Amino acid sequence: MQTQHTIQKLLTQLNTVIVGKPAQVQDCLTCLLAGGHLLIEDVPGVGKTTLSHALARTLGLQFARVQFTADLMPSDLTGVSVYEREQQAFVFHPGPVFTQILLADEINRASPKTQSALLEAMEEKQVTVEGATRPLPQPFFVIATQNPLDQLGTYALPESQLDRFLMRISLGYPDQAAEFQLLAGQGHRDIANQLPALTSAVELKFLQQEVSSVRASDALIHYVQALIAATRSGKWFVQGLSPRAGIGLIRAAKAQALIQGRDYVAPDDVQAILPQTTAHRMVPVSTSGRSAVEQVRAMMDSVPLH
Repeated sequence: MQTQHTIQKLLTQLNTVIVGKPAQVQDCLTCLLAGGHLLIEDVPGVGKTTLSHALARTLGLQFARVQFTADLMPSDLTGVSVYEREQQAFVFHPGPVFTQILLADEINRASPKTQSALLEAMEEKQVTVEGATRPLPQPFFVIATQNPLDQLGTYALPESQLDRFLMRISLGYPDQAAEFQLLAGQGHRDIANQLPALTSAVELKFLQQEVSSVRASDALIHYVQALIAATRSGKWFVQGLSPRAGIGLIRAAKAQALIQGRDYVAPDDVQAILPQTTAHRMVPVSTSGRSAVEQVRAMMDSVPLH
């Protein structure tokens, strides 16, 4: 009961800043509780940075933002050792990756070399700089934003990096009522700066442990296997989901169930997060004419519940 109360408080506060996007706000929290990383793909100016900042403030976590540009170097992320005369030694100066919530803004404007610098951090929760391995703060959550690929100066993220993101969402433009609030009221980024912390890193770790204790029955796992098998059939996608993607799907479904107040995963939980957790990992077959998200939904409708 206490867990459910805490989660609802978090969602309520976040929805006062990100107006009219309750589904996307819940997806963001689902991804964090599941211990994954989030990719937000959208045009500039729809609230991606504000959402990231509001999440960090609400959870009481350290926050850093890196603007990815074509000339950003890997050391700009991870840090560098500088010789200090007073100590007569090289002293390591940590980069912005040493935080708890990292906003990698417009990640696809950086070169592939710099994009790949995030891989070890995202997967291993550590970075290797000048031969020394350094652990990152816990929890460590990356929110990367990506501009649509038809915009100038963007690089497609490699498949290996896309697979490191548990979920991909899109905020989209606000509806008329929400946009009226934005235009008439105080800037929502200013509101995000004033949000009180409702939890701490310790409490977040407890919530993530609660996710791990949510039960997934054998029947539910068989259903997930059927969905994964459908992605690999060649009918819907060029290549299917990897086992890692399947593990991430179940983890996200468990977080979704916890948010809904249940200690077990239902098929509805899997269906609610399937497009967000799988569409960015796959390319639809050329004959479909659908987007990856639309193709996932069509495939999902074709797989019967056992």
